[in-house]
Amino acid sequence: MLGTVERVNETARGALIVFEGGDGAGKSTQVQAVARALEFQGRTVKRTREPGGTPLAESVRGLVLDPAHAPVDADTEALLFASARADHVNRFIRPAIERGEVVISDRFVDSSVAYQGAARGLGLEHVQELNEWALRGLTPDLTVLLDVDTSVAESRRTDRGLAADRMEGEDRDFHTVVNQAFRDLAAAAPERYLVLAADQPIEVVTDKILDRLAEVLS
Repeated sequence: MLGTVERVNETARGALIVFEGGDGAGKSTQVQAVARALEFQGRTVKRTREPGGTPLAESVRGLVLDPAHAPVDADTEALLFASARADHVNRFIRPAIERGEVVISDRFVDSSVAYQGAARGLGLEHVQELNEWALRGLTPDLTVLLDVDTSVAESRRTDRGLAADRMEGEDRDFHTVVNQAFRDLAAAAPERYLVLAADQPIEVVTDKILDRLAEVLS
């Protein structure tokens, strides 16, 4: 199914749709599925990720996620993510939205709040304030939280057979804190969030996201 979003004309407004969740929640799969569906319905879609999305931000990604650079001070980590986000927003996201395109991002500022604010202990408000200059008022039109149990996500990461980056390689307690932080953020802003159990069939999750996007993009 392709959801209930109707085909659109060239004057459709742009939007920022963000996918959040712990490592192994299935964000990349849903980003691809939703992007294909929206493109079929006539929208211009730009897929991106954080950290990353621009050459500079991708370079920062390589630095901050490389296990060879561990340990990284929590404040330094948060500042690196925020600087990458500033370039991403200014050079990629905001211009695309202004052109009327739909930007779909695999992670955004709430990841910094969950990972550095909660799991690294910097404080949620501190990390949110740190990122204000990077965002300059930009807020996602919809944040999809793919909620998955920490043990299930851990199993998925193992099944992929890929070397874990510095974040994925953290212990179970770290990821448990991250997942709970995402749930708390969603509970505090239900109008912006769509929370879905990530253990449902992929097609079911995709259809539920598209149903919500029919309201957001109308």
